[in-house]
Amino acid sequence: MSLKVNIAGVDFKNPVIAASGTFGFGEEFSNYIDINKLGGISSKGLTLKKNPGNPGIRIYETPAGIMNSIGLQNPGVDHFIENELIFMRKYQPVVIANLGGHSYDDYRIGASKLEDSDVDMIELNISCPNLKEGGMAFGTDPHKAKEVIKQVRKATKKPLIVKLSPNVTSIGEFAKIAESEGADSISLVNTFNAMAVDIKRKKFVFNNKTAGLSGPAIKPIALRMTYEVVNAVKLPVIAMGGIMNVEDALEFLMVGAKAIQVGTANFKRLETMIDIVDGLEKYLEDNKISDINEIIGIL
Repeated sequence: MSLKVNIAGVDFKNPVIAASGTFGFGEEFSNYIDINKLGGISSKGLTLKKNPGNPGIRIYETPAGIMNSIGLQNPGVDHFIENELIFMRKYQPVVIANLGGHSYDDYRIGASKLEDSDVDMIELNISCPNLKEGGMAFGTDPHKAKEVIKQVRKATKKPLIVKLSPNVTSIGEFAKIAESEGADSISLVNTFNAMAVDIKRKKFVFNNKTAGLSGPAIKPIALRMTYEVVNAVKLPVIAMGGIMNVEDALEFLMVGAKAIQVGTANFKRLETMIDIVDGLEKYLEDNKISDINEIIGIL
């Protein structure tokens, strides 16, 4: 039974990838699970310079997921290349560097540094606010999205995944923009903009008032958006959003995702991704299917 998939010329042993921001760089999880069983790892979101992240509460549980306002806490691109990347390269999964930024220069320079590194792919997080132009996220303005993808594409020849924000009117249109500017793959969805109130303190839970919602609550919406993007572009799609088990993963694969990323579920059960890999193998065996690609896009 083959679980191998190919995305933008990069071979994955299976379609299960650790989602950015939920797995660190793999070091902590390596003490508890065999990370060599994973298809890939998307790094914690990187910025050009070290970022301490947001003050105040950063994680808040909801009835069907979590909200986060981490603020891209990370060691910076240079430190990642010189330290964390060396650890990641000791293992077999495809190494994906997730790159964020708050200006066009941040993205362009960060991408040029990663171009000279040993990462396999770059995942471009365009959900970051453009601090020099009013704070609107690059990924929710078509003109800003087009420009940042164009600049990053010029800065690197590595396979480029563009990670889309779901907080838009038509996610298919943003996928088309990414395709037109040279993206090699699309990943979606990032977290949904949400809010929580502490009624005891009579205050917002998060200092920034809003935060990103992830987990099983968003899965049906993420599934619909994945299907829309699969049918809007010809690029391979990597899907995420509330995937908690193998059944969820199969739904995304059947609507056309070439691979899936698992995030919030890792906080609930450390072995979730390993269970999904094993579950996919069993599904193929039970249904007498020799290759996972036979069910990808079957709907």
